[in-house]
Amino acid sequence: MRLTLKQRKAVTKQLTLRYAGASKKQKHIILDEFCCLTGYNRSYASWLLNQPAHKLKSSPPSTKLPKKVSKTSSKKYDAKVLVALTKIWMILDCLCGKRLAPILSEVISVLQRHQELQLDDQTKTKLQQISASTIDRLLAPERQKFQLKGKSRTKPGTLLKKQIPIRTFADWNEEKVGFVEIDLVAHDGGKALGDYAQTLDVTDVKSGWRVARAVPNKAQVWVFAALLEIHKDLPFDLRGIDSDNGSEFINDQLLRYCEKEKISFTRGRAYKKNDGCFIEQKSYTIVRRAIGYWRYDDPEQVRLLNELYEKLSLYTNYFQPVMKLKSKERVGSQVKKHYEEARTPYERVLSSEEVSQEQKAKLGRQYEELNPAQLKREISKRQAELIESVEKKGQEVLRKRAQKSQNQVLIAVAEDDQARNFV
Repeated sequence: MRLTLKQRKAVTKQLTLRYAGASKKQKHIILDEFCCLTGYNRSYASWLLNQPAHKLKSSPPSTKLPKKVSKTSSKKYDAKVLVALTKIWMILDCLCGKRLAPILSEVISVLQRHQELQLDDQTKTKLQQISASTIDRLLAPERQKFQLKGKSRTKPGTLLKKQIPIRTFADWNEEKVGFVEIDLVAHDGGKALGDYAQTLDVTDVKSGWRVARAVPNKAQVWVFAALLEIHKDLPFDLRGIDSDNGSEFINDQLLRYCEKEKISFTRGRAYKKNDGCFIEQKSYTIVRRAIGYWRYDDPEQVRLLNELYEKLSLYTNYFQPVMKLKSKERVGSQVKKHYEEARTPYERVLSSEEVSQEQKAKLGRQYEELNPAQLKREISKRQAELIESVEKKGQEVLRKRAQKSQNQVLIAVAEDDQARNFV
């Protein structure tokens, strides 16, 4: 027997109140009964029973639907955690969650040892348990504030490495520390005229250990002298050098040095930046981010650059985790990459069997004395001095141009007066 329209409305009014306060299992039973009585489609019946009773024409005005109690859960990571996490994130140069999470516990201990961070036990425990994805989620609003609008000109290459050997005394082996890539980063400010500073960047492929020196220009004598200084400062034996095809590297002086020291010397293919992917990546993520794209062509600016690199090398090698590609596989049209857990170059050097125990102990003593927050402040100070020097030099150039224009005007006026007197 089919119900009339009036009867269906009456049934709807009665079941709406029951349906609103019912559990999920009870709602399923009520919906089955309602569809059986009225003959409504199940989707329409569900929509109808979910309507508030006061919207039904014949519902009594005094009828009130029971309010659903929303489940409220207290946040695990409160404001204290967010404030501490943001401070650590800023000290470590805004790392992503996957690089920050593995080193977070160690950094907290270091900062507390140097009295840079004050945490209660509960907040410290929460920070030590936080995951990489939660770090990214909590810091998303802060990260948005520092997001750049434009795109930079230099981008890191893909992880592909092929060398054309020049002279080899040992096989190129990326599984051992001591095989480095070298490159120059130009600071011409977009105008490649005259002499301007260059940064010699040296990066170890296995550990990610990085050292840099600023030189007045790309002359062979300056580059070779800087490379010798870097060789002395490396905490491991130099086994191999890979460079591009620039004459500052491909020369007899460096070749004879490699022959004497039994260092494998290789070069990448011409116009193939992917052959030096590791050093190209560091040139972008460290050098360009630290000092930008201004022009540096003054001896004082070269001095400031070297002071900055001295602090920056300690900061990146001891407190900036590096993610190393472990494997990659193609699935259809996509390539899935798998990475090792992020570790600092310092940790990778300590785990290397090629580094002596004496050198490891020396690195450990230096690590105990370092304060990442203080290093960050000193780096920021040098960066401010560099910007100030650039602005000062720009004002000096504008002043000279204005003076030159004024002199030209005076000369023109004098010549005009002379011509009038002659007439």
